[in-house]
Amino acid sequence: MNIEHVAIYVNNLEVEREFFTKYFGAKASEKYTNFRNDFTSYFLTFDNGSRFEIMHRTGMFDPKKEKYRSGYHHIALNVGGKKDVDALTSRLEDDGMVIVVAPRKTGDGYYASIVTDPEGNEIELLAGGTVYDN
Repeated sequence: MNIEHVAIYVNNLEVEREFFTKYFGAKASEKYTNFRNDFTSYFLTFDNGSRFEIMHRTGMFDPKKEKYRSGYHHIALNVGGKKDVDALTSRLEDDGMVIVVAPRKTGDGYYASIVTDPEGNEIELLAGGTVYDN
């Protein structure tokens, strides 16, 4: 068994699509639109085949994103090695994205940083996707 995809609702579908394709090399599907249900979405596919769906409906309820709440907290993306985490974090910061936590070795042994997408959703950038032992 595996996770086929994860999905989140976003306010600006096009801005989010551009963010994930620009910084993470995701390939976006054609936009899906269901006019009857006022629903649009893109599937974003990463190099290893994993998929992330971004979805939108007009008139969505958008509460403040409290850090410690039930539900979605963050996604973790393996971006390569330690140098890749450092470089991508720096690039995102240079482009005005929020860096929540600078690159560091975590308490559980990973090398990672935490950034936000344009809508404040947290993304953890990981080196290797496994415990970092250097």
